[in-house]
Amino acid sequence: MGEATGHGDGVGVGVDLSGAEIRGGLEDRNPPIFLPRQPAASPLLALDIGGTLIKLVYTASCGGGADGADLRFAKFERRRLQECFDFIRAEGLLACNGGTRPGGENVTLKATGGGAYKFADDFLEKLGVCLDKLDEMDSVVSGANFLLQNIPGAAFTHMNGQRNPVDVSPNNLFPYLLVNIGSGVSILKVTGNKKFERVTGTHIGGGTMFGLAKLLTGCKSYDEFLQLSQKGDNFVLDLIVKDICGELVCQKQGLSTSTLASSFGKVITSEKKLTDYKPEDIASTLLSAFTYNIAQIAFLVASLLGLRRVFFGGSYIRGHKSTMENISYAIDFWSQSQMQAVFLRHEGYLGALGALMSYGDPSGENLTLEEKEPHHESAPVDGTSADEENDSNIFPYLLVNIGSGVSMIEVIGKGRFERIIGSHLGGGTILGLARLLTGCSSYEEFLELSQRGNNLSVDLTVGDIYGGEGYPKIGLPASTTAASFGKVNSSKLSEYKVEDLAAALLNSFTYNIGQIAYFVANLSGLKRIFFRGAYVCGHEKTMDKISRSLKYWSKGEVQTTFLCHEGFLGTLGAFWSYENMGIDSLAAHEVIREVLLGAPYTGQFPSLPVTQQQENGEHSTLEGEVENLRHDNAVLKAEVERLQRENAELRAKLVRSGETSTL
Repeated sequence: MGEATGHGDGVGVGVDLSGAEIRGGLEDRNPPIFLPRQPAASPLLALDIGGTLIKLVYTASCGGGADGADLRFAKFERRRLQECFDFIRAEGLLACNGGTRPGGENVTLKATGGGAYKFADDFLEKLGVCLDKLDEMDSVVSGANFLLQNIPGAAFTHMNGQRNPVDVSPNNLFPYLLVNIGSGVSILKVTGNKKFERVTGTHIGGGTMFGLAKLLTGCKSYDEFLQLSQKGDNFVLDLIVKDICGELVCQKQGLSTSTLASSFGKVITSEKKLTDYKPEDIASTLLSAFTYNIAQIAFLVASLLGLRRVFFGGSYIRGHKSTMENISYAIDFWSQSQMQAVFLRHEGYLGALGALMSYGDPSGENLTLEEKEPHHESAPVDGTSADEENDSNIFPYLLVNIGSGVSMIEVIGKGRFERIIGSHLGGGTILGLARLLTGCSSYEEFLELSQRGNNLSVDLTVGDIYGGEGYPKIGLPASTTAASFGKVNSSKLSEYKVEDLAAALLNSFTYNIGQIAYFVANLSGLKRIFFRGAYVCGHEKTMDKISRSLKYWSKGEVQTTFLCHEGFLGTLGAFWSYENMGIDSLAAHEVIREVLLGAPYTGQFPSLPVTQQQENGEHSTLEGEVENLRHDNAVLKAEVERLQRENAELRAKLVRSGETSTL
């Protein structure tokens, strides 16, 4: 490792990593890293000023006259900037007592993150220091590589309650996927030192969890939210497969009864209000909902890139057992044990570590934000005429069914289809959260509220973090949403307009569905996506949001169309029945349950134990389950008959209007 100089003039004591080791046990949070050959006389300090937190990494004396120095870690909420200034002064991290050097030269500190631009004047005014601004993504990757290449025991897995160190060979490190969970989530493909590509990201990250947690539980800090989640039961609010199918159907179809179908899905059929739920149960539901979603996107991206090793970092992991357990289970399940989730010690300080390593690095020019060709959303694929859409060229395609959860099915031909994957963040999640946040009683009322709202009142944008220029180096304009609900500062729900909350909900989940659908289609080599389901069809606002999402992610290369009832009305008025699309069998028998369920894995949560009363047959008997199944089948049969009647009526109308040629 090259030397790193002290503050200001580019010459001085360098960072010597020889013999570096972590001081503390495997369970200790952010313990010091001992640098036995590092002089302690000249302290080094670097900062990562993110959307919600300020992270500091600095060198300090070990005390007792011992040789070497400790690499230490500290963090502050960004809104408590003055506390950060006070800490820097108290720890003696400024040269010459006042932050200036002989001759009046200002001290220069290495800093990264959007706040390094936004708060540069505050540091100069309050501390008399200049910030040498470094590119955030470059710093995060440098920090991760520093830990993985130089610090023994820096990586570990967390599975089935067991935390095990991972021995990473520097010679076999690259390539890997780095998932950095901050207020939003950035996903990077790392191929070497200072060699990486930001592949994608998601606005549903730590800021989303914390923002919603503040509104729904009243918690004041993210650590308080994590503590609440440990005591809660997500099954109180989550809809699981057993709730939909019953145990007998689950057994017949090989589905786990505890498989998660829809996060917050039980709320939509409950008479309970927000105050009737325990904060602990809500916190547990939020944590499982969003950690599974992050893991699913990471799995899909890793699959697209052919990577099996996925490292997770970021300040919102915090060594929290359930967070790591959820992510590990999800990655292992969806990859069929072909991928492994690996976590990092000091995972919240990757950016600050990378900035610290830039002191005196002869190859580390200031990688400040540079202009690049702006990103333009491509025009959508032109609609295809009715004559072109026939049985021979409609296949294959991706069918996305948005019910309480989301299910994604590859349709190869008539009667030939396969369920690829599902998502638990579906219509049930949107409406469930909407009922808790806004008190709305129906999906239509929620959509009406969203049309009158402004999501920017609660959503954190790239401009809020980086300023008006946005983040041009990776093509993110200032208006891009960085973290849904990431701007929520108050724990009082009454301080926010229900219309704004509804708008933010619709934005966050429709864009998420669109993103996942694009990744799945891309992974399967499909260029056409059909959407159906009660939560999307006929709702112009929802369809518009999903269309925009697919257009953005696919750069216009994927065609998005919506199915309603028994047919499909395309952009040019073309109509097909489900039979012509090859999916008529999806509306029959148990297949509709199995394929259109939309049920990903629950992660760490086991099936609910059978109570003694159940064992005695007081609440659940075989006869009762059979009767329930018969009733369910009757309901499904009636629904199919109703849809067939609607189809016949629609056909009759089209015949009368002279449009039979499109049938």
